[in-house]
Amino acid sequence: MTVLLNGRKIGHEVIQRQQAGDTVTTTQTLVMNIQRNHKDAPYTNVSRSVETAEGVPLSFSISTPASTNETRIEGQRLPDGKLQLTSTVGGDIRRSTTTWPVGAVLVEGQRKAMQAEIHHPGTRYNLLAYNQASEQAMNLVVEVLGEEQVTFPDHVETLSHQRETLQRPGSKQVVDLWLDDRGAIRKGSLSLLGKSMDMIACSEACAEAPSQGLDMMDSAIIGSPRLLTPEMLNDFLSYRAHVTNKAVIKPFIDTDEQSVTDLGRGEWQITVYRSVLNELSPPTLADIQPNAWLQSDSPQIKQLAAIAAGNRENALHIMGSLSTFVGSYLSQRGLDIGYASALEVARDRRGNCAEFAVLLAAMARAERIPARIVAGMIYTDRYDDKDRVFVPHAWVIAWVGGRWRSFDPAATRFDTGHIALDISDGNPWHFFNAANEFGSIQIDSVSTFAEMFMMPSPGASGGAAIGGNGAGGAK
Repeated sequence: MTVLLNGRKIGHEVIQRQQAGDTVTTTQTLVMNIQRNHKDAPYTNVSRSVETAEGVPLSFSISTPASTNETRIEGQRLPDGKLQLTSTVGGDIRRSTTTWPVGAVLVEGQRKAMQAEIHHPGTRYNLLAYNQASEQAMNLVVEVLGEEQVTFPDHVETLSHQRETLQRPGSKQVVDLWLDDRGAIRKGSLSLLGKSMDMIACSEACAEAPSQGLDMMDSAIIGSPRLLTPEMLNDFLSYRAHVTNKAVIKPFIDTDEQSVTDLGRGEWQITVYRSVLNELSPPTLADIQPNAWLQSDSPQIKQLAAIAAGNRENALHIMGSLSTFVGSYLSQRGLDIGYASALEVARDRRGNCAEFAVLLAAMARAERIPARIVAGMIYTDRYDDKDRVFVPHAWVIAWVGGRWRSFDPAATRFDTGHIALDISDGNPWHFFNAANEFGSIQIDSVSTFAEMFMMPSPGASGGAAIGGNGAGGAK
């Protein structure tokens, strides 16, 4: 299959299905030409599913170069039905056992379920698909739209059009698939960075023809309607944003420093404070535990945390010291890392905002301070050759003083130029999911506290100035 983004070839995918007796092995290899920091960085994701001929899951694996090292997740169904997971991230191997979601299927199970509904247009059915990258089962609502003629580079095929909808807490993802009589995918279409991404079956020569690079950062930059001064960033700010992607139900999240109001018709008001709101729920046990990306039990990370914390006992003071330490610990900054785990960052001492965040979160957990990672955007006066923009960003929230408080070692401090989109435990799946929203977000106005609530001068007509950019909408 060739992979196109708005008609521009960015890669290819190969799907191989092999059956030996009662065992079916499906291998999917996705290759995309991603650019990081204006350098080509080929991205290869290889996933393998092993199932019975009836579609019963047996095992799976997925490997990808999330950073300079390969990340690999392997799952094995045990005789008692449970799932044994082995995660290898940054050379660190972790094993765990969990319950396999009842009714969840892998690739062959999905193919058989979709094949069974090909001749039932108008049908809706549920499909519980296991996502290897997020290690979660996802409930898909599938609609059978009926047979359609699909044009390929050198021929036309009559295929079954089925639409998968994945409902997330703040958004939904829609994937359109066109299947042949065997249930094999011949064409797929979804949204990436606000653009149409299509995967179309073609010859090997067509699929592996040269691709053009996709610069993820350039595609995710959002313009600011006005210059935001240091004084403004140090105080309350209210943003008016428009989201063109109707599948995004709630693109921004409520935090202890951010409140979000749905104004309708894709319009949103985001208010960012540096004071206490207490909107977010208290921490859970998972917020202080290590995981594959935040290896807070690693001796190296525990040692760094102890050195940075010193003899401080107050959680707020400890977090301040950890954040300052991480800010100076990374000796090389760059966008060509990808997404590294905390242990990789501790060893290599290089990365960008995501690497600062994962290391700080892991060090906080090593000090028994609950911590999570926020994926969002940050204002900057200049990025590359663009002025006054918001760019993808990551920082940390930690539970101190009975609230979640933000710490940003990459920017040295948290200010109201930060807008939060998602919260995660360090799994890059959340980060990339949030970044995918950027292509459909437009910020229309930014208002200060004074502009939002300024009372009219004596003798002036009209009421308080609510919303807008203030100063006559100056930009």
